Amino acid sequence: MKNHTIYKVLTIAGIIFFSFGCNKLVEMKPINEISDASYWKNAEQFKLAANEYYTYLRGFADILDNNPHSDRRSDILYSRDGANTFSNGTNTIPITDGSWNTAYSRIRATNYLLDKAATYPSPAEIEKYVAEAKFFRAYLYFDLLQLFGGVPIIKTPLSPESPELQAPRNNRDEVVDFIIADLESAIAALPLESAIAGADKGRVSKGTAQAFLSRVALYEGTWQKFRNNSARANTLLDKAIINADAVVSSKQYELFAPAVLGDSAQKYLFILENQQSNPANLTKAANKEYLLANRYDFASRQIRINITHQMQGNIHWGAKKLMDMYLCQDGLPIEKSSLFKGYKTTLSEYENRDNRVFYTWMQDGKYYWNNENPGARTTWKGDAADIASSGGRFSPAGGSGYAPQKFATERRLQDMEEAYDYPVIRYAEVLLNYAEAVFEKNGTIGDADLDKSLNLVRNRINKQMPKLSNTLVQTHGLDMRTEIRRERTLELFLEGFRVDDLKRWKTAETEMPKPIEGIVWTGTAYETRWAGIKNQVVNGNYRLEGNRIWAEKHYLLPVPSQQIQLNPNLTQNPGW
Repeated sequence: MKNHTIYKVLTIAGIIFFSFGCNKLVEMKPINEISDASYWKNAEQFKLAANEYYTYLRGFADILDNNPHSDRRSDILYSRDGANTFSNGTNTIPITDGSWNTAYSRIRATNYLLDKAATYPSPAEIEKYVAEAKFFRAYLYFDLLQLFGGVPIIKTPLSPESPELQAPRNNRDEVVDFIIADLESAIAALPLESAIAGADKGRVSKGTAQAFLSRVALYEGTWQKFRNNSARANTLLDKAIINADAVVSSKQYELFAPAVLGDSAQKYLFILENQQSNPANLTKAANKEYLLANRYDFASRQIRINITHQMQGNIHWGAKKLMDMYLCQDGLPIEKSSLFKGYKTTLSEYENRDNRVFYTWMQDGKYYWNNENPGARTTWKGDAADIASSGGRFSPAGGSGYAPQKFATERRLQDMEEAYDYPVIRYAEVLLNYAEAVFEKNGTIGDADLDKSLNLVRNRINKQMPKLSNTLVQTHGLDMRTEIRRERTLELFLEGFRVDDLKRWKTAETEMPKPIEGIVWTGTAYETRWAGIKNQVVNGNYRLEGNRIWAEKHYLLPVPSQQIQLNPNLTQNPGW
């Protein structure tokens, strides 16, 4: 009998579940394997079973390491580790793929709960846990869709004799329709965020599922649009609009912008803990922007990744391409704005720019804080006492010259003890989904729709910057699609979207082969400040990587060869 790892078929009577003490989703304590004979007897047991699904959520490793959705596999980030085969188009067919195997193992766990729920005598008691199982099954299938395209749809637990183990792949449309059906079923049964009890905060809500459906429908709607299937695209884009708008209209969520933090809200949103992690002493309860998060806690579940050093340590290197995307304060791109000061000094390119640049990136000569000793901030005023506790001044003569600080804490901690939440879905994305879906469906977007969505994100900390409007676009010869995509790329940087966005827009073939470059060297202060990279300067810019390629086949990953050996009916993706 073949061992079909695609579904991780198990011939055991029970499943290992994860119990979360006191119903908190951060206290993950495994309990012993439980037999079916003694389980599935009440709603609490279904809830405990559903708790396991929250361990499936993306976390920091998924976006910081070389994983499928990481910006490291895109065109806007480089790494100290060097060339990335998925980014430069030299990856090959693997024997196995953890993304494939793990997804199907987890899909089995969701199917198992749904199978047991079908015979539970009081369906109303467990409907929200059934809804959670459907949400997470959709979540898992969407990941498979993004990576591999059409994949086998499995709706029930399988045995080693199940004929589905030799079934062909379902086509792309069938997978998308299955995901949407699961999400719409979940939406009908899930509670509003405001109806979730304090002890259960962090569980999936109606808004969570609507937001995720807006992500799915926008992704596939644009995938189809830019592959000339307008009828399918329009149906999906309508779903994206309706569901994003439902989240907005529910008034359950808001952008994180406490007045007490001012512009620095853009920094502290991503490192907010219950401990002394921000100048206003705010706790995570102040954050209404995260619709779904992988939740951590300093006392019971730390991130356990050296995340601050990965950020401020310049392991991740920003590309000039990304840095040039930041607008000037007049709302115009650098090539059109009179406010842009050029690259002559190490700081000139940062002048008069989108304020997000200051809270996402480090600048030459500025003081920064991290988790080192002394490390912890004291007065939060940047005064002498505060500076004495800093990690010192930043110098850009390393990496690409562009060092991010997103997700880097400013409080004293031992390495790997950070415990801020990872944003799986946040409200800013929902607003950007809405704006893009409206534009792509209609070919235009009115100022009122921009003001209720994208401009809220744009002006969160850029209160003096002109809003994106049709007049601004027309007056300055801008392109509305480009500006909508610009906002998305900058706001969601390092959150696992860029490479998937390029694929759905079908622009990867244009953007990915371009060289990855760092700072402008010729004619700038770097000629003397960083003379050692002279031989790596091409056309005036520090060249990190050239000779990159992108073929049509790279829009999907290859199916691992072992899976095709086990089931020849799967077939390989085109070009592989």
